[in-house]
Amino acid sequence: MKPDAMSASSYPDYSDFPEAAAPAPRRPGPAAPQSDTLLLHGVAARRAGTRSTQRALDTVLCAAALLLLCPLFGLIALLIRLDSPGPVLFKQKRVGKDGREFWFYKFRSMVSDAEGLRHQLEIHNERSGPVFKMRNDPRVTRTGRVLRKFSLDELPQLLNVLKGEMSLVGPRPALPQETARYTPRQRQRLICLPGVTGLWQVSGRASLSFERSIELDLYFIEHQSLGLYLHILLMTVPAVLRAEGAY
Repeated sequence: MKPDAMSASSYPDYSDFPEAAAPAPRRPGPAAPQSDTLLLHGVAARRAGTRSTQRALDTVLCAAALLLLCPLFGLIALLIRLDSPGPVLFKQKRVGKDGREFWFYKFRSMVSDAEGLRHQLEIHNERSGPVFKMRNDPRVTRTGRVLRKFSLDELPQLLNVLKGEMSLVGPRPALPQETARYTPRQRQRLICLPGVTGLWQVSGRASLSFERSIELDLYFIEHQSLGLYLHILLMTVPAVLRAEGAY
């Protein structure tokens, strides 16, 4: 993300990420238009080595985590079945790298017909942009509220990581109907594999605006490094325990 592509006032605050400090402000002059400005030309070629290392770490860490978490998976599955009728796992089409769709897995945290009920709740959407988020969503089950608070519902995405559809760290995968409404600039978040966690997840999650989350995703893509990848993984643990913006 070149300094001349954005005005100084638009840089996100990355003070919590010392090794990912924001670029120096641009020199005085007219600000470039930002709504559809393309910022990430050539990133794919420049980050090839980082992606290979990240993929190797994804595979090793996911395999180890799945083995260690097997008892927890069993307990969560039992609680879901006891709490409400329906399948343990929820799968949904999401958009991944380069716009390719894949089946995305989560532990079910809502009633089984939640997708059909969403249109009734659209007027209560609490987030800007082409996304839906509601703090007190009536579709969420009792067990689901606990799972969501501590992000335990996301654990099945380790399977997506092993399949190569996701990474442990990256932009969160969006729904097809959301990406269909992206501007060209926003669509650049599809340059890399989506992640189980990411820069905006450790910076406030759903409490952030849509545009703020886009800025953090684009920053991560432009500044991908092994150090930033590991830092976000480490920061995910306290972020999950704080449960800030988790609903």
